[in-house]
Amino acid sequence: MRIPCPFCGSRDSREFVFRGDAAPARPALDAGEGEADAMFDYLYLRDNPAGHFEELWYHAQGCRNWLRVRRDTVTHAVAGATFARAGQAA
Repeated sequence: MRIPCPFCGSRDSREFVFRGDAAPARPALDAGEGEADAMFDYLYLRDNPAGHFEELWYHAQGCRNWLRVRRDTVTHAVAGATFARAGQAA
């Protein structure tokens, strides 16, 4: 599988480290009474969809940038990639 790094160009997926779903947002530390439940959900409860999905990948053997990769989980076809941090330039 090839991942189109916005900085380095198309690279083999072995240069990257997969880190999972890009959607979950870490709960606030002062979430109050439901803090433990919110943290449990954030850490352990994940969807496992079939189809298009956005994931986090780290380009460990290249530019060392975090990427948001859009990939089809059924065919493993990569639709594109952007820098994970909003507004990050190449």
